[in-house]
Amino acid sequence: MKPLKLPTPDLQVEFSAFLATARKAYLIDALSGVVGKLDIRKLDAELAHYVPLDKMRALAAIGLRSELVFPVPMILSENPQLLSYYRLLLGHSQKAFYDSRNGTTPFKCMEDVGSLPKSSTLDILCKEMIRGLCALVDGISIHRISRDLLDDLTLLTLGPQLRGGANVKKGSVSIRVVFDLIRAIVQPGVTSATDKRLVLKNAAGRYVTIKFASDPDIVIRELISKNSYRNIIAIEVKGGTDISNIHNRIGEAEKSHQKARQSGYTECWTIVNVHKLDDAKARRESPATNRFFQLSEIIQPDSVAYADFRNRLVALTGISERHPLRSGSKLIHRGKISSPEK
Repeated sequence: MKPLKLPTPDLQVEFSAFLATARKAYLIDALSGVVGKLDIRKLDAELAHYVPLDKMRALAAIGLRSELVFPVPMILSENPQLLSYYRLLLGHSQKAFYDSRNGTTPFKCMEDVGSLPKSSTLDILCKEMIRGLCALVDGISIHRISRDLLDDLTLLTLGPQLRGGANVKKGSVSIRVVFDLIRAIVQPGVTSATDKRLVLKNAAGRYVTIKFASDPDIVIRELISKNSYRNIIAIEVKGGTDISNIHNRIGEAEKSHQKARQSGYTECWTIVNVHKLDDAKARRESPATNRFFQLSEIIQPDSVAYADFRNRLVALTGISERHPLRSGSKLIHRGKISSPEK
């Protein structure tokens, strides 16, 4: 029997700290704090104007104030970030709620920076959200609603959002690792470099640009003439380590690579960060991908995968082999990739 070795609860520790901040900023505790500062008579009048009378009566009968369920402009004006509370209560992720098709994009600044939109009115937003929250109350049944249940419902939506944010952070780190690995490989030919862009001169005397992009993550292009490029390699990096979600991430890579091929990229690579991958299934899910690489393998300078990644990169960019990178070169130092010795 293999010895047990469980992952450390680092993510949960981060969540607990974030949750403490969120409670003060935009969850039910923050809502109670705002209500305590307002003129309760004016707030009640506004609630009566916006919230259906039967819903106000039903909530009052179980000892709950209506603003625990329904937003009104007075509350959102006092603390715009409380839009998050009502969005979470409705069960909508930020991506779904702020989809441009919903007309809600102008209100995103309320959550992001705590400011009110310049043109869009809170009146329309509150009326539409109240319509959805009335359906929520009817679906749950008024007798099951409590302050604790409302808090639980917001947390059920917040949990995936926090995990998604952690995955984005993890993905950004993985993209940086791949970019630094590429920089180490092409270092002998680099003529200028920033944190997000490399320019190198290849053996044909042409300039090749390697840079971060949003979709795909990293692109490599050769300058043919002024304002004219040959698109060489498009790279998608999927840094998540959850094997159960890998096929969704490969599907995302496929969409990106389809766009890249339409833009003329001849090579499309997908780099994943899971401990194992069904290569045949991955190729079926992303036929636009020429080559799949495991991140954990290509950062090992003595591995076959690293040699394959390096050789393909050198061949496709056309950089000079006068200063070949030795397979034994030290690329990894305390989890970071450093430039090779010249």
